Amino acid sequence: MPRQIPIDLPVIEATGRDAFFVSPANAEAVAQIDDSARWPGGRLLLTGPEGAGKSHLAAIWAADTGATALEAGSLASLAPPAPGATLLLEDIHSLMGSREREEPLFHLLNRATAANARLLLTAREPLPAPALPDLATRLSATPRARLAEPDDALLTALLVKLFDDRQLAPTPKLLSYLLVHMERSAAAARRTVAALDRHQLAKGGKLTRKLAREVLDEAGKSGT
Repeated sequence: MPRQIPIDLPVIEATGRDAFFVSPANAEAVAQIDDSARWPGGRLLLTGPEGAGKSHLAAIWAADTGATALEAGSLASLAPPAPGATLLLEDIHSLMGSREREEPLFHLLNRATAANARLLLTAREPLPAPALPDLATRLSATPRARLAEPDDALLTALLVKLFDDRQLAPTPKLLSYLLVHMERSAAAARRTVAALDRHQLAKGGKLTRKLAREVLDEAGKSGT
């Protein structure tokens, strides 16, 4: 069979609540997100490793509350929030380490408090220490919800979702093989499913444990 050239087609990820699987690894964080009316100070910082579901959970919260998503790079020109506003700001770790980038975030926290606004922040962990001492004080006083690395139930559900996003149907045997042999992280699950999709498209045929073994061996050799 001639080798096909894989084409990077856009992957449409399911982001609704029905596509977010709750397990002991994230149940406490989900409960905190859902209880946003009682966040101390009206804000919460959602943290977790890459690919753990921060953006997915934040999108669910934004859809449920009608929150306005803010752009980290546009905070300097942002108007003060309206009284009682609901706001979402993702990836604040990208702002850390520079006073110029941190100052707009510091002002946003103060203005959100003054406006009695609800503000959900997300960040990868570990969150770098802010250069601004005042921002460090504000963030240390901000309640945190943490998404842990996935347990078996969550990792299985994540793999099924990632395959489904790409319109692929893995067998139970393939899922079991991946659970045992792949790196146990959400980020690794995303990389593995993407690699399986590329290899399966290039070679044709079905998703098999043999193909998974080749993909995982290749990842191990490349150090990813």
